[in-house]
Amino acid sequence: MKNILKIIVIVFISVAFVVIMLSCKKDKATPPILTTAEPSEITQKTVTCGGNITSDGGEEIIIAGICWSTSANPSIKDKHTNDAKEPGSFTSKLTGLVPDTKHFIRAYAYNKAGAGYGNEVTFTTSPIALATLTTSDVTSITSNSAISGGNITDDGGGIITARGVCWAKYANPTVTGEHTTDGTGTGGFISNINCLSFATTYYVRAYAINSAGTTYGDQQIFTTPGTNPIIFNPDLTYGSVSDLDGNCYKTIQIGTQTWMAENLKTTKYNNGDLIGTTTPMELDISNESTPSYQWSYSESHTAVYGRWYTWYAVTDTRNVCPTGWHVPSNVEWTTLIDYFGETSVAYDKLRESGNTHWRYCMSAPDVSNENGFTALPGGIRPPSFYDHYIGEMGNFWSTTEYDVLSARSLDLGFCFGELSQSTTSKKYGLSIRCLKD
Repeated sequence: MKNILKIIVIVFISVAFVVIMLSCKKDKATPPILTTAEPSEITQKTVTCGGNITSDGGEEIIIAGICWSTSANPSIKDKHTNDAKEPGSFTSKLTGLVPDTKHFIRAYAYNKAGAGYGNEVTFTTSPIALATLTTSDVTSITSNSAISGGNITDDGGGIITARGVCWAKYANPTVTGEHTTDGTGTGGFISNINCLSFATTYYVRAYAINSAGTTYGDQQIFTTPGTNPIIFNPDLTYGSVSDLDGNCYKTIQIGTQTWMAENLKTTKYNNGDLIGTTTPMELDISNESTPSYQWSYSESHTAVYGRWYTWYAVTDTRNVCPTGWHVPSNVEWTTLIDYFGETSVAYDKLRESGNTHWRYCMSAPDVSNENGFTALPGGIRPPSFYDHYIGEMGNFWSTTEYDVLSARSLDLGFCFGELSQSTTSKKYGLSIRCLKD
């Protein structure tokens, strides 16, 4: 019996010793020990780095990698990679970094005892560079338009916030002048160039903008065909504006006002609705729902003289003029005339020079078109005639009503220096010159 008890005691002591030894080993487990490798291959948004686990801390490695932040002492609570589960060296590729920014990284390894971290290392990502792009060949060239575009092959590490083409009558155009805006991002894009002049050489370059600045593609050169049918003042600098039909108009500042230097040609209101057509005799001005109308003598005439519009089109709330423009009131016409001092002086300085379009003015004294208004003799369209006084008179609507049947208009007439603010039947078709708001 004593021997049996002795054996039991010995076994118990042995088991207790093993348990104690195992317990002691578990108590001695620690987080892993490791170092952080120096970063390499640094770009605007990526870097290659890594670490070396020199001790697993007495427990199996669960996960290891790199943690990083733009603040000191990053931990696995911050952004981190998952690159290793064994002691030794490992490599990490960090992406989505902030360009031109100091970053902090530490290698980490995690076991049951917790997370161990390597030494902290810092690096600064590369700054955003200018984009790389090319300019597309210019195609579909007409007397007033063309198509080009570009291809952005490298964004420089930054987001392309704007792209398009810019053009001018001189070399190396920039976005401070005429340009399109054709989306964002990299890749190819198409640009429609409008409001060009007849028989003119243009220079065009694609552009791309990111946070580093604006960069330009190679320069393309093209020349528009034809001869401008309207005789503008070559000594003045004109602006431009387009309507919903794609017609482009030269604009000119005279005093405090900015005017279209061409007669309106649009067939649409500013909201996109079509302006209808009908015979003036069919208009019922006693009916408040009477539609508003416009006509063209012919397409070749429209290119020079524009279209005719009734007063109902002029005063329609949908606006016949482009956004930011309006049909002038009689007071605004008066402001233009007063700028020149008297009507005879205004006539000489408002009318298109020469007799190409004022074709019945062979014996009239020459006029200067000094301020670039370039008044054209579109004539009128009375209810009883198809056309009247084309080439002889320029008649322009105002929004000012005179009475139930008529409204105020500006008339340049008969080649003899006649300029007056008169009244015209609302059914008549007259020209329109839009004034900037």
